Amino acid sequence: MDVARTRFVRKQAPIPPYALDVRGLKMSYGNTEVLRGVDLKVAPGEVVALLGPNGAGKTTTLKSILNLVHSDAGSVHILGMDYQDNEDKIKQQIGYAVGGVSYYKRKKIKEIVAITRVFYNSWDDEEYQHYLTAFNLDENKKIMELSEGMKVKFYLTLALSHHAKLLILDEPTSGLDPVSRDEMNEIFRKLAKKGVAILFSTHITSDLDKCADTITYIKNGELLLSTKKEDFIHYYAKEIGGTPTLEDIMVHIEREEVNL
Repeated sequence: MDVARTRFVRKQAPIPPYALDVRGLKMSYGNTEVLRGVDLKVAPGEVVALLGPNGAGKTTTLKSILNLVHSDAGSVHILGMDYQDNEDKIKQQIGYAVGGVSYYKRKKIKEIVAITRVFYNSWDDEEYQHYLTAFNLDENKKIMELSEGMKVKFYLTLALSHHAKLLILDEPTSGLDPVSRDEMNEIFRKLAKKGVAILFSTHITSDLDKCADTITYIKNGELLLSTKKEDFIHYYAKEIGGTPTLEDIMVHIEREEVNL
């Protein structure tokens, strides 16, 4: 190899860490295992759907990631940092958005924002005003006056106003009408294009067609498969035959245990 030429070879930029890297997450209630070694990763700008029926362990997984409930084993790294050792620092850079947000129902949006902005070092009033306008939110409305879809938009506004790099959403489209669900899915895609990593749980397969890059299927607290959406469909198409929809696949997985 020509030594002179090697001087001008540029080093490749280091690959950024996963926005979220979960390994071996386990949790039990008494003698009942509710999480069985959950592994999942979310890259910057990626939308990962945690799919499964009600009671599969989706919410428990998200709460365990955020240390809202204590897991028995496993590790959680967010933005390259161990969550247990850097929880306060990490919370400055993430947002947790849920459907059916339970704030003080009689408080106005502007009253809640006045309290929330104090906790974030990177709170950006310009970004807040941008999303307030983009989501058509009225600061003078009380939480009890917002629809479920507007509540989710409000919580996203809070998260994005402090430049959250990772969003963790628990059933964010549950309870929304089809038009509102489509709008929310479009918002997620736009955020992903800006580099925001998104992990959301759902049992609504139509959401996946519109916004998910990767599908992670959980059943009885155990991950069955986590892969790109196209590969997920291809994998189960070999079992089912034909050209199954995501709804067909979910029904197939859940019916496997039923022997009548």
